Amino acid sequence: MSSEATTPSLLQFAGDAEGEAAIAEARRQIEICNACRYCEGFCAVFPAMTRQKAFADGDMIQLANLCHNCRGCYYSCQYSAPHEFDLNVPAALAAVRQDSWTRSAWPAALGRVFHRHGVAVAAALVAGFAVLLLLIQALRPEAGQGFYAFLSHNAMVAIFLPAFLLPLAALAVGLRRYWREVGGAPLRGRHLAAAFKDAAVLRNLDGGQGQGCNFEKGDRYSNERRFAHQATLYGFLLCFAATSVATLMHYLFDMPAPYGLFSLPKLFGLSGGILLCLGTLRLAMLKTRGARALGAPGVWGGEMAFVLLLFFVSLSGLVLYAANSTTAVPWLLALHLGSVLAFFLLTPYSKMVHGFYRLAALAREAQQRAAKS
Repeated sequence: MSSEATTPSLLQFAGDAEGEAAIAEARRQIEICNACRYCEGFCAVFPAMTRQKAFADGDMIQLANLCHNCRGCYYSCQYSAPHEFDLNVPAALAAVRQDSWTRSAWPAALGRVFHRHGVAVAAALVAGFAVLLLLIQALRPEAGQGFYAFLSHNAMVAIFLPAFLLPLAALAVGLRRYWREVGGAPLRGRHLAAAFKDAAVLRNLDGGQGQGCNFEKGDRYSNERRFAHQATLYGFLLCFAATSVATLMHYLFDMPAPYGLFSLPKLFGLSGGILLCLGTLRLAMLKTRGARALGAPGVWGGEMAFVLLLFFVSLSGLVLYAANSTTAVPWLLALHLGSVLAFFLLTPYSKMVHGFYRLAALAREAQQRAAKS
């Protein structure tokens, strides 16, 4: 892993006392874990930890972003409370991870506001954008098919293209800062392939031996969180594929919407919407059952707001499809597009960002494994 000399700490640059304290506590706990090594068969955090004896700030941030907060190490640990060492590795790494996302966000102030008042911010944005889109519908064209009868294609492009590209630019800035902080080397295809493979199967949520994690059942194992996470991930990717295919059909093959039930955009969109709806609903239910003290309690509301926003995006999309040709379409269309717009704009500051950082951490882990072998 990186060293103090090769990875100057952004914490020092930012003068973030809270972040420095979080890293110091996580380092204390990881050094005890590195002496014990009882959990070395668990998630990717522990094999990565055992490759070194000392941990720079960048190393701690990398370990924190490898952690999937499954909590198996906490329930297996002989040094957790009431032992005097008082180890709580999931919470310690969650604090470092959250601080790294907040500092890397651009602009960082938006992330802090969302995590403190997540539900209120998400609800206000959805409602505000929905009202705005209803007003824009007054400018709708005299002729149009499907949703384009209420909101022209050009208006949709003018609204959603910057709402999609600007968050991507903010994410790129944050990921560049992260990569420099953890001492990342130039990426190779094999590193990315290994990272995508781990992300696709969510290997780090299987508890190490496939028995699952302890997120919602204390010292009992369960794969429910892993399955709900997979439904959410694949549902989101199918919805993204539906939009991408529809864009290609529109611009390359002059086949504008609306599309039939058995077209690729509809098949991808409907199956993705159902998976996303079920996955996020289950994740929200599991989150209410997990112990808050084993995560980052200060951002619990923001994390729940993100899950509920994704659930609302998928649910409103399915309801809109079911309400086709009814008088409710203009209102439902504004509400659905308003939630999608809020989701895009909040992506760099909400829990959605964890997917990008986890992928970067898995790619860095693949680099380090290759360098060690």
